[in-house]
Amino acid sequence: MAYRYFFSEVVLVITAALLFYAAFTDFKQYKIRNDLILTLVGLFAIHAVISGRWVNVSWNIGLAVVVFLFLLYFYAQNWMGGGDVKMLTIAFLWIGIDCAIPFALLLLVFSSLHTLAVKLGWLGTHGLNEEARTRIPFAPSLAAALISMFMIGCLRPEL
Repeated sequence: MAYRYFFSEVVLVITAALLFYAAFTDFKQYKIRNDLILTLVGLFAIHAVISGRWVNVSWNIGLAVVVFLFLLYFYAQNWMGGGDVKMLTIAFLWIGIDCAIPFALLLLVFSSLHTLAVKLGWLGTHGLNEEARTRIPFAPSLAAALISMFMIGCLRPEL
């Protein structure tokens, strides 16, 4: 049983490192690569099996699909980038229904702080989009919220 806990924590550490990478590349280039998304999905599957959380995988997938379909509207209106849609879908796949509300609240806090920092000029943006609106990368806020949920213990192995 102890090995399950150890290996599930190793998967979470690897996932956190990839989330830092995604946040950094989104901040610098406004891009989230598809191979990174697929790697995060694979790590989710590995974590679900190792931690014993595979029983709830269907609920996690269902929530991710609902979030994805909801976000497609915002993407179609050009209010949100494709990378943001992919990352949010993956985040809710990882979090699942049980921890969705605390995750959403943390995401609200981190994205509000990030937006405030941009508005105050503490963080620069790398240009303007077609409508002359300020572009703010979303992956740093999302990564901070998801990693915080890992540290809170929301994805502990089922014992």
